[in-house]
Amino acid sequence: MLVALIALCVVAVGTGAVAIPPGDVLRAVAGSGEDTIVSIVRDLRLPRIVLAAFIGAGLGMSGGALQGTLRNGLAEPYLLGVSGGAAVGAVIAFAMGVVSEGVVAVAAFAGAACAVLLALLVVRAAGRAGRGDPRTLLMAGVVIGAFANAVIMIALANAPPNTIRGALWWMMGSVADSSWQSVGWIVTYVCAGGGALVFVAREIDILALGDESAAALGVNVERSARRVYLLSALLAASTVAAAGLVGFVGLIVPHIVRAAGIRHHRPLLVGAALVGAALVVGADLVARTIRPPGELPLGAVTAVLGVPFFLAQLRRSA
Repeated sequence: MLVALIALCVVAVGTGAVAIPPGDVLRAVAGSGEDTIVSIVRDLRLPRIVLAAFIGAGLGMSGGALQGTLRNGLAEPYLLGVSGGAAVGAVIAFAMGVVSEGVVAVAAFAGAACAVLLALLVVRAAGRAGRGDPRTLLMAGVVIGAFANAVIMIALANAPPNTIRGALWWMMGSVADSSWQSVGWIVTYVCAGGGALVFVAREIDILALGDESAAALGVNVERSARRVYLLSALLAASTVAAAGLVGFVGLIVPHIVRAAGIRHHRPLLVGAALVGAALVVGADLVARTIRPPGELPLGAVTAVLGVPFFLAQLRRSA
């Protein structure tokens, strides 16, 4: 997976209006070669590719942790409304004039945490039997997503036209405005949140056995589940703050990793990070090359891949 990801990143960096051979890409990354090529690679394309890779890694790990903890193959940040809650926090921060990416990420995390709380309340209202029911979780996600859209529209109601256009493009997902500063923030959040999830992966293995079995094995179910939810929300929020809404990555990636025979969550989360990174880098490559010189929203490309996959998984779970 790691070798495939590196190869895909080299191809993505070399693809664009100015085609760059793989050898020149590697030399430019090292800081040698023609000045023009070095500038294109290191200042324009490489930050975008690294940002896309860490967005995919964060979403893949978040989806894998949520699916294991909830014992539901349809769980993922976008469908459960976590990404929508993060978008609400980020948009409110933008509307208040906040420009610091670190503060926006904190606001997005607050929104994502509130969305997690609302989802748990909706699922709990359905009773203990509905805790792992895919239909209950999807209903919670639909309700939270609709509420998040309403809050975002209210926040942007009196915003200038340029701000509205920028917010709409950001909500559809894009890494076009990437910079090394934004890369630094998301690397920090993904490494911290993802590392913590890998650390508690044994607890996710036990939670995946069911609440009663986990309690019998000495695990505090509520506390462990809450910890996983908040770490997953942190990962989702960091991706939303960096690139907007990129959906269905957390749904697809864990299933791909499980198809390789991986079941325990520590290697599954690491594999989800690598596969998620490759998926988003590939989706961004398609988004910026399928209709030149224009560019498609990154979230639209991942949705085209994710919606059929979601419907197939929903049919299987039914």
